[in-house]
Amino acid sequence: MVFSDQLRFHLLSIPHTVTGSEWSVCPFTTKVWKFAKMMKSRGHHIIHYGHEHSKVDCDEHVTLITNEDFNTAYGDYNWREKSLYHFANTGDHCHKKFNTLAVVEVKKRLQTKDFVLCFWGSGHMTAGMELAKDERAIVVEPGVGYNIDQCFAPYKVFESYAHRHQYTGFKNDQTPSWYDGVVPLACDKDQFTVSKVKEDYFLYIGRIINDKGLDKIIVACNHLGVRLKVAGQPAENLYRLGVPITDNIEYVGLVGVEDRRDLMSKAKGFICLSSYIEPFGSAIVEAMMSGCPVITPDWGAFTETVEHGKTGYRIRNGDQLIWAIENIDKIDPGVCREWAVKNYGLDRVSRMFEDYFYSLKLNLSYEWGWWTLSDERTHLDYLVKDSSML
Repeated sequence: MVFSDQLRFHLLSIPHTVTGSEWSVCPFTTKVWKFAKMMKSRGHHIIHYGHEHSKVDCDEHVTLITNEDFNTAYGDYNWREKSLYHFANTGDHCHKKFNTLAVVEVKKRLQTKDFVLCFWGSGHMTAGMELAKDERAIVVEPGVGYNIDQCFAPYKVFESYAHRHQYTGFKNDQTPSWYDGVVPLACDKDQFTVSKVKEDYFLYIGRIINDKGLDKIIVACNHLGVRLKVAGQPAENLYRLGVPITDNIEYVGLVGVEDRRDLMSKAKGFICLSSYIEPFGSAIVEAMMSGCPVITPDWGAFTETVEHGKTGYRIRNGDQLIWAIENIDKIDPGVCREWAVKNYGLDRVSRMFEDYFYSLKLNLSYEWGWWTLSDERTHLDYLVKDSSML
């Protein structure tokens, strides 16, 4: 054997949230929570650093942030009603304390070639850059789906090839790093079910902003007279989109795991029309895992996650959007579910992460670097998509 079977991970959580299902509205918190669950189940050592009330699968939890810190930084601000945007100030009390303590606590526990995972981009930069100076640590950003100007770590895992290529273009670099990788976001199949009975509505879940194409979705649903349920934050933005909010448009609030499962499983279709290059768009995969066909633009990560005509439709203009809505019944919910589970389920994604981290540790542990060979390599299946259901 060239490397140990067990890998060691130090997970830096999100300073302004509590790691656990209750805060699943925050995609970054969800990344931490799911990563811990995936890799702990595969026998790896997980040390989680975060809020005192975190509920996460790990070998050790280290408290960096308390409810008292939340009160100092955010007072009585109700994120469930007003969204989490107010919290995302990387210079606030929680972020400063988190980054300061993280360096101290991680160094107490570091062993040679441990991975320090920074899930929050620039929000972890202070701690991440300091820990990168320690020869024992391999500092990685394991889920780059945020703005690409926030990247800082020497090693990065992107959520999609679309986002990785956008980063390469942004850096004007014609030689991508051999040590960066692409691993999609994971979805837990046990959190989603397929309903045998579809109700007569379409669904949108996400930020209530025009950048997600919600204005176009509402116009299309109004034109066809179909029902649309809208979930997300901030609620007041629904009436600032610049389009009529008619009786067929229903705002259902901020939805947690249980409500999201119910809404997605019963919807005829899920629509997200991001006007930017979407890094991933996990709600799309969650919808497909619920047996809910999807409609998206023909760009970004959607070109990787949505099998056109099989799990949904990728559209480019209003004519195609209207046709897709009218023909959503042609998509088989069972195919949607199987495609999402086989390619974006926890088991699948955990093995992709495992291959990335084993390979990176191998390359950084020996003098031969990139040419270091493993006597355990038996396949390269980590990149193979399962298309059998198509």
